[in-house]
Order: sequence, then structure tokens, then C-alpha cells
Amino acid sequence: MLSQGMINDIEELLGKENVKTSEADRQTYAYDSAVLPSVTPAMVVFPPTTEKMGECVKKFYEAGIPMTIRGAGTNLSGGTIPDSTDNVVICTEKLNRILEINVNDLYAVVEPGVITQKFAEAVAAKGLFYPPDPGSQSVSTMGGNIAENAGGLRGLKYGVTKDYLMGIEFYDSTGALVKSGSRTVKCVTGYNLCGLMIQSEGTLGVISQAVMKLVPPPQATRALMAVFADMQDAADAVAGIIAAHILPCTLEFLDNNTIVRVDDFTHAGLPRDAGAILLIEVDGHPAQVADEAEAVEKVLKANKAVAVHVPKDAQEKAKLWEARRQALPVLARARPTTVLEDATVPRSQIPAMLKAVNEIAAKNNVQVGTFGHAGDGNLHPTFLCDIRDKDEFRRVENAVDEMFDVAIKLNGTLSGEHGIGTAKSKWLQKETSAGTIEYSRRLRNALDPKHLLNPTKMVEIS
Repeated sequence: MLSQGMINDIEELLGKENVKTSEADRQTYAYDSAVLPSVTPAMVVFPPTTEKMGECVKKFYEAGIPMTIRGAGTNLSGGTIPDSTDNVVICTEKLNRILEINVNDLYAVVEPGVITQKFAEAVAAKGLFYPPDPGSQSVSTMGGNIAENAGGLRGLKYGVTKDYLMGIEFYDSTGALVKSGSRTVKCVTGYNLCGLMIQSEGTLGVISQAVMKLVPPPQATRALMAVFADMQDAADAVAGIIAAHILPCTLEFLDNNTIVRVDDFTHAGLPRDAGAILLIEVDGHPAQVADEAEAVEKVLKANKAVAVHVPKDAQEKAKLWEARRQALPVLARARPTTVLEDATVPRSQIPAMLKAVNEIAAKNNVQVGTFGHAGDGNLHPTFLCDIRDKDEFRRVENAVDEMFDVAIKLNGTLSGEHGIGTAKSKWLQKETSAGTIEYSRRLRNALDPKHLLNPTKMVEIS
């Protein structure tokens, strides 16, 4: 139980304006974007500096108070939902400084609360490129991206957050400062604790600073929209592009349900009668872009594309990509409850996975819209329902169970980019092993002996 003395100490450390204890304020931090019960924390704190955040962690550790670390709360697996009403939420939104953008050595240093899109824009203004672009980039934070190993539309060619983390500083459960990695391309000093913190979901430490790799921007880009009468034809085309050893920077998929709803909202002029569309972009040297665009178009037509459209200008191209980014928000408007999943399979298995998703939805009589990063096998089947309808939601849960079983049988994974949290922890052993769970539990017990950092998330410690 949080004492008034502890509240007073934290207010003195951070300033009263950075400590929230009213019920209304606390309820705001009781949930994330997952369809899971909310838990109202005992207190929410907003450290104004990383040093003060470390002092907070130390005080909470000494008092035995459980902690939930939160960026923007856009995660989709329950990772920032407090474990109990005794939890304190440490929110990093005020730790939002870009400390350095080094154009000579191609790296940047950021605090955890920096908004992803603002970071990418600041880097672009210096003539450089930060490729990871999660769908929530306009609000998600860099610390959250690291904690969840966020991906995005450009993951096929450029990789995800783990491919850009060069160095990290974080506070362990006791409040001690830990440093790993560096500003150099090569670094093998000590254990690779950067890798340990990637996708750790707030269970192994509290991120305070990160060194992120930057790259030169591509010289040219070209986008295409391919229209298919049948969803399976689109899936076959994706497999065909990869089999042809062409690596677009983006290769996105929308089914008819998603197309119609997105077009209703955005008026982007999408082909509403299409069974599916692929949105594709190639980038690089201008000659390479021309060659790859031509090769992609040949594969598309060989796989029954009804039409292949090339945007006439940058404005039309931007409109298409904005339509894709609106897929989830638009689907979320359709019904009271949206269950967004991210079952991911090897790219050659996309046709089989899409077929299974539709068969499972039909079998359980549930509504689904599917979109996602088809180029890297990361699909987002989005079940539209009403959680208040107990029977309907039970059928959705059955469909999700069956979908994950298929993904694992196809050598896929439970989560391509949304994490495990509490939402998917019950399936974790199906993909891994009992030994994996126990090893992870021993790791957590060793690093967090008081069980204070997100104790029920991913692999529950006891």
C-alpha cells in the first residue's frame, strides 16, 4: 500500500506537478490499446529528468512498490496495464529530448519519451533516414519502440527497431544505472544488454537513453498499387515477389472488408470491388528503382493482377499510404470492440495463412478485416465484435486460438511486433518450450528479486 509519506517524498523529488494521485488522473493510465481489463494504479509519476527517474526507481525498490513503465500506451498486449492497484506508473513522456543527431557518424541519441515520428522528421531535416515506422508512430515513443521491438511498413527491407539500437542506458530494478553498447559500429564490450532490453516489455529495466543507428535516405522511390479479384491471388503475388528475390521497401496488403471501410473514411479512391490490393514501394538508386518496379509489375501480372496503378505524383502516392495507415483506426470505428492480432508466418506461407484466417472466421461466424505487412509475413487479422455480447466474444476468442495454432504449425510466431504482455502469455509455451519459460523466469528472478518490474507480464515471476 502506498503511504502518504512516500507520496510526499516523490512530490518533493519530482515536484507536485509531476505526481498524479487523483482518481481521474490515475484511471487515464489504467489501460493500453489491448482488449483487457483496466487496473487503476496507486499513483502516476512523470520524471522530468532521467536522473530523477532513476531516483524514483530506487525509492520504489527500497519500499517494495511494484512499477509499470509507460510511454504513450499504444502497445497492444497489456504491457503497460498496471499489475495491481498497488502499482506506480512511471510515465516517460517528459523525457523527450533528442540529445544528438550525428551526421558524420550516422547515429542519434534520444531519451525514451521522444515521439517516433518527431524523431524521424528531425533526422530527415539533417538529410538522414530512420527507417522503422510503426503504425502508431505519430504518438508512440522511442523507449516504447525498444521495449516492444516495434516494426512497421518498411520492415521487409530495412528491418525493425532491434536493427537500429547501438547503445542503451537503463536503470535496473534497484535504480542502478546500467550502460551497454556504444556510438561505434563495432562494440563487443561486455554482454549484449542492448539485445536483452529489446522487446523486454518493461520487465528487465527502465530505459533512460538510447543510441540509434541512422542511414542515408534512398535517392529515389516508386509506388505501385496492384488490384486483385481474389485475395488468394494477392497472397500468391506476394510470395512471387519474394521468390523473384526482389526486396521492396514496403509490401502491404488490404482485403476487401478493409478496402471498403478505409475508402468510406478517407475517400482515397481505392478500388472498392477488389478482393484485395497490394501497396508496394521500391527505393534506392534511380536505375535500380526503375528495374525493380518493372520486375515487380511483371510478377503482379503473372499472378492475376487485374490492374497495376502507378501514382501520378507525390500527393497521390501520399494519399495511398495514408489510406493504408488508416486501416486500423477505420476498422476500429466499425464495431464497439476491435481485436487486432499480428500472427506472422514465413513469407512463403502467406497464402496458406490468409486462407486459414478466412476459413476460421467463417467457421466461428465472426467478422474479420485483414491487412498488414505482407512482405515480411506479418498479417493483422482484425476481429470486429462487441465484448458485451458474451457469445460473440467467445467465438472471437476461439477464432484467435485457432489462428495462432495455424501460425505455429506453419513455422510462424505468435507476435511479429505487438509483444506478449498478458494478452498472449498463455500461448508462449506452444511456440517455445517449457525450458524456455523456466529459463526466462530464472532470468527475471535474478534481475528483479523483489518482483517489482511488470511482474505478471510475458513470463510471470513468483
